[in-house]
Amino acid sequence: MTDLSEFFVTSRWPVEDPTKLQLFSFPTPNGRKIGVALEEMGLPYEAHRVTVSDKDVKSPEFLSLNPNNKIPAIIDPDGPGGKPLALWESGAILIYLAEKTGRFHGTTAAEKHVVTQWLMWQMGGLGPMLGQLGFFVKFAGSEIEDPRPRERYINEARRLLGVLEGALEGKDWVAGDYSIADMAIVPWLMGLEFYGAEELVGLPQLERVTAYIERFKARPAVQAGLNVPPREG
Repeated sequence: MTDLSEFFVTSRWPVEDPTKLQLFSFPTPNGRKIGVALEEMGLPYEAHRVTVSDKDVKSPEFLSLNPNNKIPAIIDPDGPGGKPLALWESGAILIYLAEKTGRFHGTTAAEKHVVTQWLMWQMGGLGPMLGQLGFFVKFAGSEIEDPRPRERYINEARRLLGVLEGALEGKDWVAGDYSIADMAIVPWLMGLEFYGAEELVGLPQLERVTAYIERFKARPAVQAGLNVPPREG
């Protein structure tokens, strides 16, 4: 049986079944991506609740797994060559899991590149911009009197949502078939409700995007994966 005790993170978040993929996460938009992917792909996993508070993500144990102190992160006991693999960054994890299972990353070389394109769009654009929007609308940034930072992220969120609205014309899923790109994008769109910013960025007027969100939320594996691990311990 694989021994994962060499990973210092397990001293704080003990492993019950070392044959299963270990997920260290919290149900934020980035965390939800991996919970959904694992459910969609049917991979056995064990979820460890790592909150986004400094006491967790900046603890020595978690930093030993991800020096960038962000969730999610994984340890796959059955990595390449049968050796354990630790991995962080949600996009990298999605690509790894898709390659491991041969699912949700297109079937031809061209399809794979298109899926990766939209995944990178989320990682480099949609996620960071909506995250900053949330800071200036819901969190500490909302107290800043200068309106320019808030306006910048509102306008950029609207632009990005317009890109997605156009891309969904005649399609159910952004890259053709349902893929890891959708698993990456929609959790961030759902975050707009949490930020109280749906009206602010005009989401209700985007018929394709709103229908896209509902299609995603209706999937049984999505419903199972959105709260992995549960927000409350």
